[in-house]
Amino acid sequence: MQGNLGRFVRNGVRPLLAKSNLHTTNVYYDSQVSEKTLNQVTLLGRVGADPQKRGTEDHPVINFPLATHFSYKYESGDVLQKTDWHRISVFRPGLRDTVYKFLKKGQRVYVTGKLSYGEIKLDDGQVRSASTVIADDIIFFQPQGGKI
Repeated sequence: MQGNLGRFVRNGVRPLLAKSNLHTTNVYYDSQVSEKTLNQVTLLGRVGADPQKRGTEDHPVINFPLATHFSYKYESGDVLQKTDWHRISVFRPGLRDTVYKFLKKGQRVYVTGKLSYGEIKLDDGQVRSASTVIADDIIFFQPQGGKI
């Protein structure tokens, strides 16, 4: 650790505070030198269950599963379809309320947001790693005729 700290100071960047929270590290620098990073996720898929309200009254969150899939064709002609499930969390107040009120299982949506990692403590006390997409925007798709 000391070796890494020395490298920051030698390069003119000195960490003021490093705080770890669920595999996320915030480092604050006293220099204007900083590198740009990008954490951006775009998904188009179908909602796997009706949204659920979680959290507290002061810090509510809406969660729902989203399924995406891709197909792969082997040389033999066989086709494999793989489905990936993504956990979507919505914190933004206006978006959160709209999603909870109008989003339904089976609906097709386009989600943009950022990927976040953390841990979930199960009822039996076990701790599991988890990833979630923190939604910045969600676009609802509705087929012609209004049927899902």
